[in-house]
Amino acid sequence: MKFTTYLRDGAPRLALVEGDMLIDLNDADGHIPADLRAALAAGIDLRALAAACAEADAARVPMAGARLAPLVPEPGKTVCLGLNYFDHAKEGGREKPDYPWFFFRGASSLIAHGDAGVVPRVSPRFDYEAELAVVIGQRVPRHVKEADALQYVFGYSCFNDMSVRDYQKRTPQWTIGKNFDATGGFGPVLVTADELPPGATGLRIQGRLNGEVMQDANTTDMIFGVAETIALLAEVLTLEPGDVIVMGTPAGVGQARTPPVWMKAGDTYEVEIERVGLLSNPIVAEAQA
Repeated sequence: MKFTTYLRDGAPRLALVEGDMLIDLNDADGHIPADLRAALAAGIDLRALAAACAEADAARVPMAGARLAPLVPEPGKTVCLGLNYFDHAKEGGREKPDYPWFFFRGASSLIAHGDAGVVPRVSPRFDYEAELAVVIGQRVPRHVKEADALQYVFGYSCFNDMSVRDYQKRTPQWTIGKNFDATGGFGPVLVTADELPPGATGLRIQGRLNGEVMQDANTTDMIFGVAETIALLAEVLTLEPGDVIVMGTPAGVGQARTPPVWMKAGDTYEVEIERVGLLSNPIVAEAQA
C-alpha cells in the first residue's frame, strides 16, 4: 500500500495512492486525520481504513495534477545517519564506524518531490545524497530489542540529504551543513513495510544527476540496518509516530570525486529505490536579497 501527502489550499493532506490516482482519506472518512503524523499518533489502522475507502469507491483525483508536500511535513524528529554504507565510509577516508554518526534535520529543511533544492548564496559546495527514509508508525519502547524493532516501522520512502559541504566541515557536528532551507527532498510516496523485505534490505538504490548515474548500491550494504538503528536510538530516546530516520548514503557523492561535482542551478537530482519510488528535485540558486 502506498500513501502520499499533497497540498490543498496550502495545507498538507494525507492520501492513498492507487496507480496514478489519489484518494484523500479525510474526505473519504472523517475519522482519519488529514495528515500522516496525526493519523499515526492517533493509533489509526491506516492500512485497513485506506483499503475500506478504496473499496467504497471514494473520490479519486489524478496524482499528476497534485502539488505534493514532504511526506511527513513536520516530523517530531528527523534522525539521520552519516557514513552508513561501507563504500561511502571508505571514500570519505574512514573505516567502519563503531557507532552510527547521528545528526538531526529540522522541518524547515524539508521539501517535496518536484520542489527545488536551493544552492545557498554563501556556498557553491552543494552535494547530493540518495537515501532510504524510515517512518515510525508506533511509539517505540525504550530499550527495544533489535529483534522486535521492525514492528514499529510504518513504511519507507526516498530522501535526498542535500549537503553544504564546507559548512558541514566547519564544526565537528554536521548539523549546520545539513539544515539549510530547502535541502531535504522527501517523498514522493511511502510504501508500507509489509510490501517490502524486512528492514527494506536487498533493494537497489540509485542517485542520478541530470540522468547520469552517480550512486548505485544496495540497501544490504548499510553498516547499521534499520532494526539495529532503531534499537540503538531506543537506548537514548523515545521514537514516536511520524518520526523519521534517514539511513545514510552510498558512495559516489560529489565531494569525493576528482574534481568534485557540485549541484548547480539548472540541474536535477533523482533518487530511486527499488520498489519504493523515485524522488526528483530540480536545483535552483538562492534568490539575491
